[in-house]
Amino acid sequence: MNVTTTFRHMEQSEALKAYAEEKLERVKKYIEGPITAQVYFTVEKIRHIVEIVVSARGVNTKASEATNDMYAAVDAAIDKIERQLKRYKEKLKGHKPSTEENGRKLTKQIVQAESIETSSEPVIITTKTETAKPMSVDEAVMQMDLLNKDFLVFTNAVSGEINVIYRRKDGNFGLIAPQRA
Repeated sequence: MNVTTTFRHMEQSEALKAYAEEKLERVKKYIEGPITAQVYFTVEKIRHIVEIVVSARGVNTKASEATNDMYAAVDAAIDKIERQLKRYKEKLKGHKPSTEENGRKLTKQIVQAESIETSSEPVIITTKTETAKPMSVDEAVMQMDLLNKDFLVFTNAVSGEINVIYRRKDGNFGLIAPQRA
């Protein structure tokens, strides 16, 4: 496991770093393959904040906790990560693995404007390339929850089409699927 620690507004503590690494070992039983973890320790007045981001084999999860004790914050954040990964693993057991190995690459083409201020039309500011991984709709909802995103572009494992799942304002989910003309 590759663990990166960052200390903000505090002195580096080897004991705290070792404690976080020791607690992160519990995550190995939920994820296979190379695991990358980033741990951020922050002190804001009397609050001690720990933020942990774990990435492995396409699974990304994040948890943050703020308490009066840094060690307690580490424990609480690791517990959140474990709950998320346990739920993810349980949901995966009910799904068949996808047959398509490579996801489709989605790219967005951006027309550059001379100046944003002088343009009368809306201008796209950023470009992002994403891999639309093949997964079921349930897996897409789960991955969107783990990543704390409002939408997710994916390849539907059943139909093979690019779909978008999004979180509605009422808390439910919406699915955008293409229709053949």
